[in-house]
Amino acid sequence: MDRTFLRLLKIAKDYKLWMLAASVIGFFTIGSSIGLMMTSAYIIAKAALHPSIAELQVGIVGVRFFGIARGVFRYVERYLSHETTFRLLAKFRVWFYEAIVPLFPSKLLKYKSGDLLTRAVNDVENLEHIFVRVIAPPFVALFVLILMLFLLGSFNFIYPVIILFSFLIAGIGVPLLSYKLSRKTGSRLVKLQARMNELILDQTQGLGELLVFNQTGKFKEEFANTQNTLRKLQRKNAIIGGLNEALIGLIMNFSIIIILIYAVPQVNTGILEGVYLSVLVLGVMASFEALLPLPTAVQFFEQSVKSADRLFELTDANAVIVTGKPDTREPDNFSITFDSVQFGYNSDKLIYDNLSFTVPQKSFTAIVGASGAGKSTLINLLTRFWNYQAGKILLGDTKLENISQRKLREYISVLPQTTHLFNLSVRENIRFAKPEATDDEIIAAAKKANIHDFILSLPDQYGELIGEQGMKLSGGERRRLALARAFLRNSPILICDEPTSDLDSLTEQKVLNSLYGYSKTATVIIITHRLFHLENADQILVMYNGKIIESGTHNELMKKRNYYFNMMKVEKELIV
Repeated sequence: MDRTFLRLLKIAKDYKLWMLAASVIGFFTIGSSIGLMMTSAYIIAKAALHPSIAELQVGIVGVRFFGIARGVFRYVERYLSHETTFRLLAKFRVWFYEAIVPLFPSKLLKYKSGDLLTRAVNDVENLEHIFVRVIAPPFVALFVLILMLFLLGSFNFIYPVIILFSFLIAGIGVPLLSYKLSRKTGSRLVKLQARMNELILDQTQGLGELLVFNQTGKFKEEFANTQNTLRKLQRKNAIIGGLNEALIGLIMNFSIIIILIYAVPQVNTGILEGVYLSVLVLGVMASFEALLPLPTAVQFFEQSVKSADRLFELTDANAVIVTGKPDTREPDNFSITFDSVQFGYNSDKLIYDNLSFTVPQKSFTAIVGASGAGKSTLINLLTRFWNYQAGKILLGDTKLENISQRKLREYISVLPQTTHLFNLSVRENIRFAKPEATDDEIIAAAKKANIHDFILSLPDQYGELIGEQGMKLSGGERRRLALARAFLRNSPILICDEPTSDLDSLTEQKVLNSLYGYSKTATVIIITHRLFHLENADQILVMYNGKIIESGTHNELMKKRNYYFNMMKVEKELIV
């Protein structure tokens, strides 16, 4: 059996009893259909002989019982199978999410966002077929075969042989033929669906650029070609599905003909009562309902396994982050120390080589430098998105790798350069940092970020929807909204990457004043290339090529008349 399929079964083992119960009820449903058809055939055939009503009582009771049972079992089977499917989907989604979280961002950079979206949504949803269309049908068909062998064996030994032979051809031969005809189709469908999602996401997010550079025609052509190829494969699958049903119907009719060839002479010789001819025929016809899903199961098996392979490709990756022995103690303070840290995204090129500095607790530290100096990489290391190769990073007296990820997220809030805003209200976007926050806390955070007055100017104020990625807001408004979210979190460490980008000088001063105030109770680090309004910083670290080349207050650095002084001089000249 396919190794990937066995791994899926291992993940789904918690719901094995649910799957077994749904399969058994599915068998009872088809068994009731067989019982209903056979008892109905008996009553109709028997009634033609004008017997007394007493002779029909058993058949009448059987029809009522199986008729009601079929409806009840069908409802219970659908309920159990859907409940099992939804539980399995939830299990697969949680498993996949928990597996890829430690991989961000180091192991996910090589994947396009559309590809990741397809794996997280479509590929996981494709696994819903694992139970309903792959696991359950063979078990139900096996149970029905055993039932028919018992029922037909009560008439004559030849009938079980005929039905066994027919079930083997229809239940194994037709699926094998289906597999040969649709081989590789499932994997191609998964790949094409993934490519379609990539194109849709690329075109949606990059529509402005496509229009500006007049490239919409090229993308439309690729989209159309991909869509046409996908449609052809889907049509091929549909044709194969129709052929499967036709073949199973043909095998069913041949089975009935063969049974009649043996049964009719037995009726003529008095071995078999004539009323049972219709009972045999309709019973066999009803039993083939269990075989119809089997060829489709083969198609969905390949598609599900291919989707699972794409998921396992991610989940099998080894996380870059290595967690040491968790320290149960809280850090004695929230100062930050880099001690001889070495780090490089690639092993052959170091960004930091013996980087050392200290950020005191409850202080305001600005890290400045030109683009590419290695400033933003500090955030990746402090949040443990990447692991450094040598040296150590301390929060207080505790090594960073000995702090659990959950605790680290509580200790550190980050305002990145690109903040994700959701297509929700202003209130919900701010509350994202602290779900239990009250409206008063949200308003207080917005005031700190100097965005409260703007929010009040909106038609629905804090209830205003801001659009996907905050498209209804300007760049500066998005920055301040994200800053309000960070203030609401109220973590002991706040790291801001370019917090004043897209802000005018007056608003920039107000935001920095809020950060200065926040540093009275927390450790604040801002990473910026803008040097104005840093006069009140407790410490300024100047980075160049991954090294701290200067440190001190604004006045101290200006007196040195070195790199920082020249940066300030250039910035003033640009403004003038």
